[in-house]
Amino acid sequence: MASVDFEHIDKIYPGGTQAVFDFNLTVADGEALALVGPSGCGKSTLLRLLAGLETATHGTLRIGGQAVNDQPPQRRNVAMVFQDYALYPHMSVRRNLEFPLKMRDLPRAEIERQVRWAAELLGLGELLDRLPRQLSGGQRQRVAMGRALVRQPTVFLMDEPLSNLDARLRVQIRAELSDLLERLSATTIYVTHDQAEAMTLGDRVAVLDHGHLQQVAPPQELYERPANTFVAGFIGNPPMNLFPARLVADAGGLRLRAGDQSAPLASSATATECWGDYLEQPLTAGLRPEHLSLTTEAEAGWRAVVHDAEYLGHETLLYLRLAGLADPNPILVARLPGIRPFHKGDAVKLRLDCERLHLFGPDGERK
Repeated sequence: MASVDFEHIDKIYPGGTQAVFDFNLTVADGEALALVGPSGCGKSTLLRLLAGLETATHGTLRIGGQAVNDQPPQRRNVAMVFQDYALYPHMSVRRNLEFPLKMRDLPRAEIERQVRWAAELLGLGELLDRLPRQLSGGQRQRVAMGRALVRQPTVFLMDEPLSNLDARLRVQIRAELSDLLERLSATTIYVTHDQAEAMTLGDRVAVLDHGHLQQVAPPQELYERPANTFVAGFIGNPPMNLFPARLVADAGGLRLRAGDQSAPLASSATATECWGDYLEQPLTAGLRPEHLSLTTEAEAGWRAVVHDAEYLGHETLLYLRLAGLADPNPILVARLPGIRPFHKGDAVKLRLDCERLHLFGPDGERK
């Protein structure tokens, strides 16, 4: 395996549309990196650039420290797994697995050894004589991954390989793929729009938006310390609650104010040290749904009105609007344990876990 380097990569298509802007990122040897972002953000373009299916407008691509911008795809020794499986329908599973090895003129014994290895690794032993149309979606995806594995490439490139599967099968194959990547210690770049896949499969996750790299970090850091409002609002299901707020000072220290409501910040001395320079500035406050809870009418809390409720059995997602906020009033989500009956228009009081508060400036960047 080998490391991968993107150095100041731009991609501008004919007509002037720019898909990638000054992209810089290093993927370590043996690392699994997940590229995640909304549709059209440049994820697949980066994969195609590395595979040699597209040409970078500016910048340098390196595999194992060697620049590959001018190398044709077949000389880059990368293997790509596509969304649509791309199996040969007239060939059996065995012949699909053998095909890339035959193209390299390997000895028959070596071809058989590699096919047996991939079939055992992916649980395809009983399927080798079947045609693709005789396989389930999960089995077809295993064959597609096996065809990439037998080549023993320097880098694996996976372009939304699970998106065609139904939800239950996607979870199953995702777990199998996570185990496979761990056993192989393979350098892998995995493109997906599904953040659950990204957070499960990636040693690190890179978040893109409109061709710009927003943040790259291990999954836990990405969740707990998003770099800006885009990452905060994209990562998490439901994503982080974001609402306009200001910091104000009183005799007890700092308070978080939204509209006509406010809450004291825990550890005011620490809060003043961290955020004292942002007093009375327009900010965006962020709290994860699990850091909002309900209080009784007699307790201190923020007034809110129920907009909707989603009952999931083990938990209830309560959709709320804060009282006293000017339009547009964002909907906040509170994650509550168990099933709690609510009706649209119910008045409730919210407790904010201000020790878990995130603050973002007018530019959207983390404070």
